[in-house]
Amino acid sequence: MAANLERPAPGFWLERHPLILASKSEGRRLALETTQIPFVVKPADVDERAIEAQLLARGGGADEVAAGLAEAKALAVSAAFPYHYVLGADQLASRDGWLFGKPADREAAAEQLRRLFGGAHRLHSGYALAKGGRVLESGVCRAELVMRVLSDVFLEAYLDRLGETVLTSAGAYQVEGLGVHLFTQIEGDHWTIMGLPLLPILPALRREGALLG
Repeated sequence: MAANLERPAPGFWLERHPLILASKSEGRRLALETTQIPFVVKPADVDERAIEAQLLARGGGADEVAAGLAEAKALAVSAAFPYHYVLGADQLASRDGWLFGKPADREAAAEQLRRLFGGAHRLHSGYALAKGGRVLESGVCRAELVMRVLSDVFLEAYLDRLGETVLTSAGAYQVEGLGVHLFTQIEGDHWTIMGLPLLPILPALRREGALLG
């Protein structure tokens, strides 16, 4: 029997069931909370590295990987909750042909940051909206960021302060937190940088009739 979660629908939300966020990202949860859409968090159980490897082997770049992972997450959760709208998301950073996802450990985080020092890189934030085991809409939004050159002393202090948190975001930083100390310039909307591009997601939900127009 298919699972479902029920919650009264306040405000602009017109559905009987809450939206499901298929991500454990704290930044995405905080971003979605600002909309006051009722939602629950159900992280997708997918092998992200295996999916990424398949997409790269087919010649995909950062956009294709971000969108593909977002779709895989949305579909995995939608299979268990077919009566709910499910929102999947993923984010990568890119610079000079290099792709940066979540670092595996502190050493990998330091290496990612050193590769981003002193120049511009791009954030690719993929999103996918699914229902009934089908992707209804997906896409990628981008932002450009310029990172200053960090001293070794600052880098070590930054990694010490963040601890395990540094492993939870593409590029080993979170602009909404201490990551703001890393940058000299940022171009792009706030939600894309947070990893959940709300500006195209909300119109998609309105087109579906799930959100008051």
